[in-house]
Amino acid sequence: MRRSVRGAIAAGTSAVVLVGGLVGSTTIAAADPSPTPSPSASTSYKPVTLTPEESQKLCAERLPKMIARRDKLAGRISGGADVKGSVAWLKARAAKQKANGHDKAAAQLEKRAERRSERVKQLGTVKTKLEAFKTAHCQAAK
Repeated sequence: MRRSVRGAIAAGTSAVVLVGGLVGSTTIAAADPSPTPSPSASTSYKPVTLTPEESQKLCAERLPKMIARRDKLAGRISGGADVKGSVAWLKARAAKQKANGHDKAAAQLEKRAERRSERVKQLGTVKTKLEAFKTAHCQAAK
């Protein structure tokens, strides 16, 4: 009984906060006379301006870590059957499950392998974007 009372109180509190937030946001939106931009198919972002110190820190610390993380992930996905998390590893697990008569688990593992192999393409575009940013913004000043 004690848990159900706590759950009811938590749910009631969440509902009050949610409704209060919705009411508050509609009154703020109604009070704002400025027009809202129309939604577009592709979201456009405003340019971000960085101080030279922030830009240097980004180029020296963050960007190499992001590139290394991307390379590590791509290497893991493209690895062999002995590399945990690779597409080949998932397919080997699926074959093992199928051999043991677990067809549903095998099908799920095959789907995971397909989705993971699609990630390699996405990681390729990420790499090109990171490299383009590096060449455009992280060159030494002349």
